[in-house]
Amino acid sequence: MKILVVDDEKLLVKGIKFNLENEGYTVDACYDGETAVNMARNGYDLIILDLMMPIKDGLQACQEIRTFSTVPIIMLTARSQDSDLLMGFESGADDYVTKPFNILELKARVRALLRRASIAQPTEQEKAGDLQRAHITLDTKLHSVRKGDEVIELTLKEYDLIEFLLKNPGRVYSRENLLDLVWGYTYQGDTRTVDVHIRRLREKLEIDPAHPEIIMTKWGVGYYLAE
Repeated sequence: MKILVVDDEKLLVKGIKFNLENEGYTVDACYDGETAVNMARNGYDLIILDLMMPIKDGLQACQEIRTFSTVPIIMLTARSQDSDLLMGFESGADDYVTKPFNILELKARVRALLRRASIAQPTEQEKAGDLQRAHITLDTKLHSVRKGDEVIELTLKEYDLIEFLLKNPGRVYSRENLLDLVWGYTYQGDTRTVDVHIRRLREKLEIDPAHPEIIMTKWGVGYYLAE
């Protein structure tokens, strides 16, 4: 597995590179967004991308990478406001880690994203199957989601989340449950990752995101898909 680490803090990059190489990954590094975009064209299994960088920031770099690649991207950020996280996800990031972070948490997220990416594309042996609720249709063979007749572009994690909810309608899941079952690791930090992804899915899939009728909230508990 090849990983690209991008951050203008060279000491931080050195530490991340050392730890990931100890896990058996091949790791390349660079220190600005423009170089990251150029290197991403060489093909990587995952990219760790800092938000604040010179020449071209992480948001711009992520958006450009998304024009030619679906590689999983973890955004590193010192910002933790919902608006900042939402911008990261809108630019195409699949996950984020807030600085300062525990390297064990970062490695867990790397493993989870690589695992999910490895099974994201169905094999030829898999049968075609649609999951549908109201106007939302998910094609598990094509790995696509439609809102009526319109194909909706989703990030890897957005797809994973709506697929999970569609497969389990009516069942309420806490944020912690969803992080464990969809993200694939036991999360030990901020649960707003789930909130931001739910908000983004509503914006993309609900007829009226301000008054959702499919992706529902059980106040004080979590989220569920209306039956």
